[in-house]
Amino acid sequence: MASRRLISYHEQAKTIVGPLDRVKILFQASNPQFAKYTGSWFGVVTAMRDINRQSGVRGLFRGHSATLLRIFPYAAIKFLAYEQIRAILIPSKQHETPLRRLFSGAFAGVTSVFVTYPLEVVRVRLAFETKEVGRSSLRSICTQIYHEQPPRIVHSSSAVAIAAVPPVPRSGLINFYRGFSSTLAGMLPYAGMSFLTHDTAGDWLRLPALAPYTTTANPKNADAPPILRYWAELLAGGFAGLVSQTASYPFEVIRRRMQVGGAVGDGHRLGMAETATRVWAERGWRGFFVGLGIGYFKVVPMAAVSFYVYERGKVVLGV
Repeated sequence: MASRRLISYHEQAKTIVGPLDRVKILFQASNPQFAKYTGSWFGVVTAMRDINRQSGVRGLFRGHSATLLRIFPYAAIKFLAYEQIRAILIPSKQHETPLRRLFSGAFAGVTSVFVTYPLEVVRVRLAFETKEVGRSSLRSICTQIYHEQPPRIVHSSSAVAIAAVPPVPRSGLINFYRGFSSTLAGMLPYAGMSFLTHDTAGDWLRLPALAPYTTTANPKNADAPPILRYWAELLAGGFAGLVSQTASYPFEVIRRRMQVGGAVGDGHRLGMAETATRVWAERGWRGFFVGLGIGYFKVVPMAAVSFYVYERGKVVLGV
């Protein structure tokens, strides 16, 4: 029941912020048509207005179908994996440390992202595409990504040398994991800090001085430790979303740029270091935080409700 509510909330929330999410992807990936709008909320509104003018309301939700397909497995695997990994790394209260909490969340995040990452790449590629004629469908973009090949680089002008270069093999499924290296690097601060911050904030709110105002009795088990009141749980979850989004955002920008690598330029795969260098050369340190305001607007309330439903679900199920 709790998991259904959580997925239903995610679907509704993702739909509400769908237009903002698409604009954020266009900003992060430095789409040539929309890069001029970055840097202010006025630019966000202007970008949304241009998309609506060019493609209608449907254009604001490009890639949303892949987002909805990804929600269920991502949320379910993340929270399930966290409980299982936490039980291994923290078998008792004596073993509970901030570092173990951090790694429990990070490993859970990596597990869920690995399974759902292909849908993330598809979503970003659909959202990045701005052409009006011959727009890609979900199926066609998957086919396009699958058949993309890196360009052959020949360091000799000799015809013999060129003929001797073997053809570049079809990359296939590996193309759906463009930018996964930056995802792994960013998952430690994102999922790790998310669970760590939530659990730590929960401990602070349960301190004796605050407990009378922030906690209430467990309705399912009077002998169990008290649970946080709804507003305190939402506060802990929202704070976790704020911290994790800030800590991991530069990696998210790098990941977006790597994910659209096959759709821009000569199609060659950008490495993580090369992508970071390009972002720095274009905009300096601010380039790593393009669209962060949109990220806060989306992630903070979503994290708050996600953790609230997760914690209440454990109470209902007696976990």
